[in-house]
Amino acid sequence: MLKLIAMKFSRLFLLFMMVFAITISCDDEPLGPTRDVEEEVVDPTPDPDPDPIPEPSGIDISETFGNDTQRSFLGHVVDVNENPISNVDIRIGNSTALTDNNGIFIIDNATVKKNFGYITASKAGYVEGSRTVVPTTGTNKVTIMLLEENIIGTTSSGAQTTINLPNGASVSLNGDYIKEDGSTYQGNVDVILHHLNPSDPNMEVQMPGMLFAANTDNEARALRTFGMLKVELRGSSGEKLNLAQNTTAQIEVPIPAELMADAPSTIPLWYFDEEAGYWIEDGEAQLSGNKYIGNVSHFTFWNYDIDITPIRLCITAVDENNNFLANHIIRFTSPSLGIRTGITNTSGQVCGYFPIGETIQIEVLNYAICGNEVIHTETVGPFTSSTDITVIVPNNPSLIAETVTGRFNDCDGNPVSDGYVILSYGQEQFVDEVSNGTFEINFFRCEAETTFTIEAYDYNSQQTTGLINYSFTTPTTNLGTIAACDAFTEFITYQLGDNPPVTYYENVGRTVYSDFPDYSHYRGYSNTFTFPGPTDTTFELYSEFYEVGSYNVNGIDIAFKIRDESTNYEELSIELDYTIRFNIVQFGEVGEYIDINFSGGYGGLNPVFQTPISGTIHIIRDY
Repeated sequence: MLKLIAMKFSRLFLLFMMVFAITISCDDEPLGPTRDVEEEVVDPTPDPDPDPIPEPSGIDISETFGNDTQRSFLGHVVDVNENPISNVDIRIGNSTALTDNNGIFIIDNATVKKNFGYITASKAGYVEGSRTVVPTTGTNKVTIMLLEENIIGTTSSGAQTTINLPNGASVSLNGDYIKEDGSTYQGNVDVILHHLNPSDPNMEVQMPGMLFAANTDNEARALRTFGMLKVELRGSSGEKLNLAQNTTAQIEVPIPAELMADAPSTIPLWYFDEEAGYWIEDGEAQLSGNKYIGNVSHFTFWNYDIDITPIRLCITAVDENNNFLANHIIRFTSPSLGIRTGITNTSGQVCGYFPIGETIQIEVLNYAICGNEVIHTETVGPFTSSTDITVIVPNNPSLIAETVTGRFNDCDGNPVSDGYVILSYGQEQFVDEVSNGTFEINFFRCEAETTFTIEAYDYNSQQTTGLINYSFTTPTTNLGTIAACDAFTEFITYQLGDNPPVTYYENVGRTVYSDFPDYSHYRGYSNTFTFPGPTDTTFELYSEFYEVGSYNVNGIDIAFKIRDESTNYEELSIELDYTIRFNIVQFGEVGEYIDINFSGGYGGLNPVFQTPISGTIHIIRDY
């Protein structure tokens, strides 16, 4: 259902040539559109008035975290094949949750540090995963890709053994092991081994935490990685093992060819502290041919990195009218870091750490469905301190701003309190949390692509709306009320004026008429959709159209009528004139779905006197 976001979700979190510390998280954004590109994400900025984040260089790492605060999180957990993983244990501070069938978790009001939120994900059969972010107000979006606990080799206590991966990564063990309680272990040892390659586009979602660290002086640093190695040891009963005290093991990782020119002869080693949620410097490795070789005294994730003095660069993307450009793809290129990519938040902002004193090229791109074109380029810098700038993107007639809103109810008509909505547009997918039964998603679409799908999930009941097709009613598409109710497979929802939206799941009738001529866009019959209206009334919507498309109709066109059965037909024809835009997004075969959106007004041909009406029809075709 959801591929890595889905939801291919994690394709947003990519690396190209080198990985650099990213310590800023999304602010109330979709988990992001699917992106099949080979760049790293620069996450959007925190809340508009955050506590200052000290420059990492020379600052004790604890000073960067700030005080306790409450933040909300929406996350997605997948395997290496980008399939969602259910029933994953999620922990953020003292708050816990389980992922649902789509690999989604929601935790609201978790206690975290102002500038440091640590999320862990664990499930039997997988290496524990994690993500560290600077939490924002709004909903923080994260993606974690769990690695399977695949046994690469087996050794035994007392035996010296080297376990190799096909790409040349390896660990050499001398045979002395202890259990978690510190007691000596004797017996067979299974070795789980994973090498994370900085050229792998999935590295960012597979690695733990973020590339933020404490050096030997406990100063906060940003890291640039040349590779990571995860080693886990298991005893014959599956118990966790580690190296005995005063014992070391040798670990080797190959260096990608594109990084060899920048690889120093000696590089610091850093291990990931699974309790603290960041990397700690411990030892160094030597360059030998195309590999780094080092010795370690215990096992967790180990990282081969140089540390960098960064400045934090935040940009705000706006159009020529000073409107924020939300969910826009921004590509950054720096001489030493190569290419990284980020997505702007609802305030048009995106941030990341860049080397001090470098000129940065900024490119604004459209989505894959729109051709992945660069629509604006600008060069900024160099900077000697953290900087906030605004980038004005010229208006582009081929890109159209869209806002999709709606209400999300359960079977009983109550607003869903814990839920999420997935909007799919071509290859892109946006995910947003439902707040008090409502949702809003903002993005840009291509001029020629006018349809999208929605699927909403009740996180607590695990009921879903199913996949519903829509077409845009630019600039705002109000979906009305949709409902997660597995007891019903079809519904009609509508809203009259300022009245609350109404949804019906039962007694939604369809009748086929055969007394109309067979025009090019007619089937030769009409579909009649009936549903209760206000007190003592029933609405009937007639449509002879059967082809996918948009049709503007009015009170003199027989193609679309709203009948009030509390009056006679003659009164209706005078009092309930209307102007309606009728969008057939899908007209399936018998047994398949018909999806129709409609909007407009009725009560007079003059729009000034009309009552607005909008709605959605999601029914199974009977004829």
